[in-house]
This record gives sequence, structure tokens and C-alpha cells, in this order.
Amino acid sequence: MKETKKQYWKGLEELTKNPEFEKHADKEFPEYLPISGENEEGTGASRRDFLKLMGFGVAAASLAACETPVRKAIPYLNKPVDVDPGVPNYYASSYVNGNEYCSVVVKTREGRPIKIDGNKLSTVSGGGTSSQAQASVLSLYDKERLQGPELGGQSVSWDDLDAEVAKQLAAANRIALVSASVFSPSTLATIDALKAKYTGLELIEYDQVSFSGALAANEKSFGKRAIPSYDFSKADTIVSFDADFLGNWLNGTLHSKQFAQTRRLNDKKKTMSRLYSFESNLSLTGSNADYRNAIKPSQQGAYVANLYNMLAAKAGAPTVNAPKVGDTAVLTKAANDLWSSKAKSVVVSGSNDENVQVLVNAINNLLGCYGTTIDLASAVNTRKGDDKAMVNFIKDLNAGNIDGVLFFNSNPVYDHAMGAQIAAGLKKAKFSLSTSDRKDETASLTSAIAPDNHFLESWNDFEPVTGKLSLSQPTISNLFNTRQAGQSFLVWSGSSESYFDFVKARWTANATGDKQTYWDKTVQAGILESSVEAEEVSFAGDVAAAASGLKSTASGVELVMYEKSAIGNGSQANNPWLQEMPDPITKAVWDNYLTISPKMAEELGLKLGDMTTQLVTLTVGNQTVKVPAMVQPGQANGTVGLAVGYGRTSAGKVANGVGVNAYPLMDYKTGAQSKSVTSGVSVSLSGEEYKVAQTQTHHTYMGRENVIQESILSKYQKDPSAGRDFPMITTYSGKTKPGNVSLWSGHEYPNHHWGMTIDLNSCTGCGACTVSCQAENNVPVVGKEEVLNRREMTWLRIDRYYSSDAPEGDLREMEIPSADNPEVTFQPMMCQQCNNAPCETVCPVAATNHSTEGLNQMAYNRCIGTRYCANNCPYKVRRFNWFKYHDNDQFPENTSMNNDLGKMVLNPDVTVRSRGVMEKCSFCVQRIQYGKLEAKKEGRRPVDGEITSACASACPSEAIVFGDLKDPKSRISQMLKLENGENGPEVKEERAYHVLEELSVKPNVWYFTKIRNKEEKEANA
Repeated sequence: MKETKKQYWKGLEELTKNPEFEKHADKEFPEYLPISGENEEGTGASRRDFLKLMGFGVAAASLAACETPVRKAIPYLNKPVDVDPGVPNYYASSYVNGNEYCSVVVKTREGRPIKIDGNKLSTVSGGGTSSQAQASVLSLYDKERLQGPELGGQSVSWDDLDAEVAKQLAAANRIALVSASVFSPSTLATIDALKAKYTGLELIEYDQVSFSGALAANEKSFGKRAIPSYDFSKADTIVSFDADFLGNWLNGTLHSKQFAQTRRLNDKKKTMSRLYSFESNLSLTGSNADYRNAIKPSQQGAYVANLYNMLAAKAGAPTVNAPKVGDTAVLTKAANDLWSSKAKSVVVSGSNDENVQVLVNAINNLLGCYGTTIDLASAVNTRKGDDKAMVNFIKDLNAGNIDGVLFFNSNPVYDHAMGAQIAAGLKKAKFSLSTSDRKDETASLTSAIAPDNHFLESWNDFEPVTGKLSLSQPTISNLFNTRQAGQSFLVWSGSSESYFDFVKARWTANATGDKQTYWDKTVQAGILESSVEAEEVSFAGDVAAAASGLKSTASGVELVMYEKSAIGNGSQANNPWLQEMPDPITKAVWDNYLTISPKMAEELGLKLGDMTTQLVTLTVGNQTVKVPAMVQPGQANGTVGLAVGYGRTSAGKVANGVGVNAYPLMDYKTGAQSKSVTSGVSVSLSGEEYKVAQTQTHHTYMGRENVIQESILSKYQKDPSAGRDFPMITTYSGKTKPGNVSLWSGHEYPNHHWGMTIDLNSCTGCGACTVSCQAENNVPVVGKEEVLNRREMTWLRIDRYYSSDAPEGDLREMEIPSADNPEVTFQPMMCQQCNNAPCETVCPVAATNHSTEGLNQMAYNRCIGTRYCANNCPYKVRRFNWFKYHDNDQFPENTSMNNDLGKMVLNPDVTVRSRGVMEKCSFCVQRIQYGKLEAKKEGRRPVDGEITSACASACPSEAIVFGDLKDPKSRISQMLKLENGENGPEVKEERAYHVLEELSVKPNVWYFTKIRNKEEKEANA
């Protein structure tokens, strides 16, 4: 028999002829097959293209972590002066989306905006960011954005559109310019220019969640139609009536920072504010309250009136006729604390009822809050909507009295309660135009679309608070053929001036010295703030009339609509980062739902399973919708809650068909928008099952005392270690601390030792850190189905724990905590960077290892995906990459950055992980390395604060502090009171603890105990 020699491949091309290879390649790369040549149509990619992908594309994705949609690579002949490959640039700008505002700093790489952080110079947003601001950079690369102007559904040039608009506006007798609140001085000036040219033009401003009642009440009370600024940092006692000031009410980023300042405790400050919350839905503010009462919306007016009477009696002022309320114990306690604090207190309300707001003004006036915690001179300009003007516009539109309608970055067909009437009325207008960036529910009905730029492509200015100005500058050239709305208004008013020149001229008109230098410095800082002189406040409201005008308490089921932290009003609903951000309260993603109390769930006979619930039929007046039910502890009995911002039909692939639209259910019977409906509401089971994806399905820490450690203020004042649990373990020689026994020989950190502290008193649970981490570290979106499979990929989660009525020692994972009004604690949880890391001991290939700076590292190329490390992690913070999420047809564009444009947001300093590897928090090691290299180039050590993690930089309440434990002057070292001990640095801060300390894994993350400002007898009840 002739001996055969071994056969070897001569090249990859020979491999591609193997049928078995073709079979598997067909599944993995269908767009490149048939690999032997072109497809039947002659348009398929060739084998050479496939090999190019294998040889270059995969390497580029691994090394550069980004593939821009460029077909030919051209080297710089004349390099732009402000672009250095591999070096980031930072630009001060302003995030504005409807009513939402935040002064920001935008990080760009090679001309691509990839990350947003707060502008620390701003006193308006306080240097923090919201989850929506963090995610807005991804909205820039949304493929659903319009590519250019349209007229009659057809693409046209800007010249053709401008000619048609000029023709139509000139022929119109009456024109309505409908917009969300406009707080850009330059944009308002361009609108004035339009008004001057077209005298029949009128500006109509509305807000999705209206403050019109408060504006009218302030006009009656003080003669000024404006929303004041609030300073919660000066308040010892805070009372909130359904005003989620830590969430989406007014300015959550600044208010979170102010509130956190009053809650921090240390050796020099052992007092803290006390927060009372009266609300229906469990909100972020209610979750952080020391005392919370669950009330129905129809009861709010009665509670406010009774509180006024209690304070009026103390002040010797006349009382009013107030409806009776139930248990007044907490309300009485709030009144006593308010009177003790007086000017160092504040009362706020989220009601749009003018009468309720007049009573709130009267309470704050009795206490002397104006000029201390409330500043009416520094008016908030982000909420100026007029409900009555909007209703009159809709009536006139349907009566055929309006010839032309211009929608300036607004979408009232979707987000207004009377949207259906607006849609019907548009058919009677001769001309309609929208400046929306996409064919949304309103733009799809207009005769023309002049798509606006994204804010990251725009020059603009803003005055969110009187006297506090900021600039917005472009950080990238226009991706599409869009044009800034301000520029369009200038063109339509007959001006040939560019909007940039228009803005610059207004800003430099009164500048002293060299105007260009002044302009450059202002653009670099991003803000120009000046103090506003305080105004003498004289209350002139009719309290008795306001009390008599209060709505009566209802007896049936009541509906309360609210905004989620991530989705907000729905204008960014097509952003997958926001859709997959867990709601801080329910921990649900990719849905809205009807929140009901445990008592109502029991009465309805609602059956729950593992992330399964039932659809219920919600009837409001003559409208009926089907929506999944979510049992929510803390929901007021007799009420149900529903988030707005969902139910989009023309937003894009991400948002379309997700949830139900709550806006049409809002009450507009009195001509004023109300987010609560107190009559004609009913709920019944539909009998249909539904799955709601949640990232947390347990609600308590199951009796493990070393997860959440908490106490009350009076105990802390006596003993700073109050609430601390000091675990002991038993050895042959007796009981000892867990840290004294170890199989590890320890680590030496010769240069840096990175650590983190998280103050549970300061963390409000807002979730900005989670989206910031996702943006910084290329964390993929996986979609609802994979979350249901418990395959979410977030590196940082915020655990939400309720208090429970379960017996002590009962470790059952309860489906529904039985507490009707539980206390809530939020705990950010990421890789704890353990010094005795359990994951490192079980990895068979040493893919996870320890650095000389205290970091638990992951070598992705070495990982073989055994998942031993995940099983051995007590904190469950390691993620297994089941799929190639960023480039897999199984994950379409609506759930991942699975397109060339979306990949532009990827951070090239962070590897895009492929499937089959473990990944987790790295303490943003790329930021650490960059900061060290910059300091090294200057011949110095990094300065504390210049290196920080993405989560810490985004946190509006500054609950997360990151730093070098080897630097005795660092903030983290001082917070932990580090001292040298026999076995290395020892933490002397009494509130600092490790989660699951008894395991002796020695994390580099410390938590500070949660301290509540409650009376001792009530805390023990």
C-alpha cells in the first residue's frame, strides 16, 4: 500500500473551498457569501472581500475598536491643528433637549464626539449630568435622523424649500409657531425677526409636563409669571407634594447635588436635612425621603391646605376652610419641623393646579423662604408653557382660522393630550412645517420638513436661569444635510447672515477689550454667569379663594402619569441606551407598565411569575388601553401609575411599538393639563400574560446584614459607627476579624492604589452613572429578549432594596414585599476590585489577574469563557459575552450599534469585546493610563481629581468618589481616614464598610452607611 503524505493548506483560499467551512461561514457572514464569487445578481461580495474582512476588518475592530464608514483611507497632508490621532479633544457645550438642559464638556476623538461629562464650572447644572444627557451622544448617530429637507414627502434642496416657505408665509394671514419652552436668547431674537416680517406670526409655547398652574399662581401671588430657583442645600426641612425634584422635576442634576450636600456626614458635620414626601407613585424623591406618605392625587390639595392651617395657627395668621384628611401624624410632624426651620426650609409641589400652588406660595411666605431657599429673581426659563394659549391654538386650528403652522422642535401630535385634534386640524391649515430631526408623529403630517441639527452640530446660546448664560458649539461637522433652526428662521426672515455670526455678534456687542479674545474665552468656558439682584417679595395671593377652589377628594381609582429618569418625555425614546437603562424604582427595561399597589394586585387576583405578569385593561373616560401590570410597593392604594414617553409610532426602530402612549390620557377638561385623572378610571384583568424584563427581581437583601448597613441620625451622633456590622469568624484560636485570616500573601502597590467610596446617603439612584459607564466602556445593548434571559451586559448596576415585613432570618426571595410603604436604599454595584479576588483563584488560564495598582484585570484574548470566575464572584458583577453584539445580524440596528454610523460612538481606547469572553468594570483603566501619561509628560504625579472614573464624573450628587489610596492628600484617603497599620493602610472612618465583609475578599470599594433622619421610636416601629 502506497504511503500517503500529510496534506497541508497552501493558503486561506483553499480553506474557503471546504464545504464544512462554507456551511459555518454562511451563518456567520451571510453578506459575504457565496464566498466563491458573486451572487446571482452579480452584487455579492467576492472571496477576496471575505478574506479582506478576515484579515483587516476583524483586526481593525479589535485594535481600533471602531470602523468609520470610509471606503478609502487618505493620510493627513496638512493635519488639522486641533486634531492629533489618539489624543482626545474636549469642548464646552450645552445639552438641550426640549425643557432639559445641562452644561457639558464633550470628548471627541478624531473629530467624533464619543462622551459627555458635566461642566464643573456651571452653577446651573452643578457639574453633574443626567442619564439623558449622557445618552444624547448616541442620538447624534441615529440613522433615523432625516438626511435633508423635504417638501410634500419628497427630498428637495434647501433653496427650493426656502422659496416655498417664503411664498407660503407671505400668503398667510395668521401663522402659529408651536414650540417647547424657548430659552435661547439668540433663537428668540430670530423668532422676533420672523414676527417683524410676518406680523401674523404668534409663538405658542407648551411643555409636555406642564408648569402652567405654578406660573399662573406666581403671577397672582407676586405679580411675576415665572418659576423661581430653589436651593435645597440651604434647607433643613424639605416637604414635597408630588414634586420629584431628585428626578425630572425642573433641574434634577443641580437639585441632587444640593440635596446631597445636606445629607453628608463627617466629623465636622453631624446634622442633616429632613425630607418629607407626599405622593402617589414611588419616585426618586419619595425613595430618599425620611418620611413618606402615600396619598391620592385628589388629596394633595387637602393636605396642602391643612399644612397651611397648621403653620398659620403658629404664625397667628388667618386659616382657611380645608377638607379633612386621614392620618395627620406625619403632616403635623412636618409642620412642626417647618416652623422650627422657618427660612431654612422649603415646600414644593408638582401639581398643575393653580389653587394648590397659591397655597404652597403662602406656606413658603409664612416661613420666610423667599430670599433664602427660594429665589424668584433668578427665574427658571426652561418651563414657560401656557396651557390656555395652547388650547386656544388647537381650537383655532380646527376652526380653520390658522393658515400656517411651524413646529419648532416639538411633537404635539404625540406628546400633547389633544394631539389627535392637532392632527385633524392640520388638514385645515394651508401650510405646515416641522423642524424635527426625524419624521416623527407631527412631522409626518406636515407639508414640509426643515430638519434641525443635533445640538452637537450646532452653535447656540441659552439662558436656562435668568443671568446664567451658556454657549453650545459644534463638535462635529453636520453628518447629514440638516440646518440649524435658528439659521432657517434668519433665512425666512430675509437675512443672509449666518447663525454663527448672529450669535457671536450678540455676545460680543458689549464686550470690553478685544472682542475675539472675549469670545474665545467664553466659548472655552462654555458659560457666562452673573448674579441677579434679589427682589423684594410681597405675597398678594388670595389664600381663601384658593382653598375654596380646591378639587374635592375622589373615591374611585385614580391615574397618575409620570416621567421615568431615562425615557423622560419620550423625545429620546429611539435611544437604545435609555431604553435598556433599568428604571431606578422597578428595575424594568424596554417597557412602560401600570404600577399598582400590592393590595390592588391581591384584589384583582393578579398572578405573577418569573418576570411575567398580566395585561390589564385600563379605561380612562372613553379611552381604553391594554398595558402590563407591575406591582409596586409604595404605590398609594386606589391609584395606578403610568409613565409617559412610550407608545411611539414614528420615532424609529428602537422606540416604535414599545409600550403605550399615556399623553392622550392626561386630563385637559379645565383647559389646564393635569398629569392625574381622578374620575372615570377603571382597571380590570385581560387574562393575557406578558413578560416585563427586569434586571433585579429580588427586593430585599435577604437578611444579609453586610449588604446594606444603616442607622438613624440620633444614633450616629452618639456613635459614628452606628449601624455598622462587624463580622467575626471562628478559627482554632478563637474568633477574629475576617481580614486577619487569609490564604493570600497580600499585594504590594509601589506607585498607585486605586479605590472608590460610595456614600449611600448621597446616592439618589438616578442612574446617570450607568449610562456614563456604558458610553465610556463600549458596553453593548442586548435587547429585551436577552434581558429576559438574564444576559444583560451592564458593568455597573444600581441595586434597589426595600424594607420588608418578612420575619427576621427569613431568607425567602419574596415576589412582592408586603410593606405598603417601604423604605428604600440604592446601592451602586460594580466590580469591587478585590485584593483577595475569588475570580482570580479559579481562572484556569489566568485571564483575570491582579495589577500592581490594585485593579482586577481582564485579558480578553486569554479568556476561554469557562465562567468559573462569574460563579465565584459573590457580587455577581461579571458579564459573559454570549454574542458578538456589536456586529451580529441576530441583534438588529434597533438594539445595538450594529451599523457603521452607530459604531462612530465607540471609544477607541476600549476594546470591543467579542463573544465568549468575560467582561466587567475596570475602574476605567483607560482613563487612569491616560492621566498617568499626561502627568508623566509633565514630570509630575497625577493630581487628585484629574483621574476619575466615568461613573464618578457623571454622578450629580457626587456620591461616588474615585482616587489614589497611596496619595495621603487625595479626597478618598481623607474620607477613609487612612492610617498606616501593621498589615498596611487601615481605614479609620467609622461609616466605611465592605459589602459581604465576612468573606474577606478585601475590596477596593468602600460604602458609607445609610443614615436616615428619623426619630428613634419610629425607626424601631
